[in-house]
Amino acid sequence: MLTDELWPDGPAFIRDHGAFQLGTDAVLLADFAAADGAKRACDLGCGTGVVAILLALKQAALAVDGIELQPDWASVARENVCLNGLDGRVKIIDGDLRRHRDFLTAGAYDLVVANPPYYPPASGKLSGSPEAATARAELSCTLDDVCAAAAYLTRWGGRFALVHKPERLCDIVRALSAHGLEPKRLRFVHNRCNAPPSLVLIEARRGSKPSVAVEPPLILTDASGGDSPEVKRIYHRS
Repeated sequence: MLTDELWPDGPAFIRDHGAFQLGTDAVLLADFAAADGAKRACDLGCGTGVVAILLALKQAALAVDGIELQPDWASVARENVCLNGLDGRVKIIDGDLRRHRDFLTAGAYDLVVANPPYYPPASGKLSGSPEAATARAELSCTLDDVCAAAAYLTRWGGRFALVHKPERLCDIVRALSAHGLEPKRLRFVHNRCNAPPSLVLIEARRGSKPSVAVEPPLILTDASGGDSPEVKRIYHRS
């Protein structure tokens, strides 16, 4: 069994026969999501459990439920939970987030997170693997489906954090607003300081008044092409 270790003596994740690679977007989302004071969190479309596990390690009092449609990925997620000693605090649930009302309770979570599919099906950016294509493109759920589930699950005043592509920003804001989730924090991620953003991190609150804080950009590399100070902090690198 191959595993990827995030940093020395840190969390480790199974590499599922080369099909899964530990992604930067999941790590950045877990770092961005404000888990302080939260008791219960939910990761919508948790994949192999990376964000759910990182959130639980970030906040010792936090219990996390991960919802995953693909049974094989949910199985790997459970193995990852055991691998990191979090059996008592992270629960992986086989389920379709579009049917959230059938098996989850309204307003049950202080924090909901999602690293959803980024691309519409007709975008021409589908992967050759059916599993990876489902994770990458809106084949089994849309952005609106994700926001609808988050709005139902988040308590009044609770937070919903997601990572997405900057070119979908207008779609994201519209979907959040349509479901009563008000964007409150926004941060763009750039590979280099002079490059356009490659990701956007957004936190919304259920039932909040309008006003959004645009945070300083998160730059991944320094002038020499090495890790930026913030990446070193996130990945515990010296």
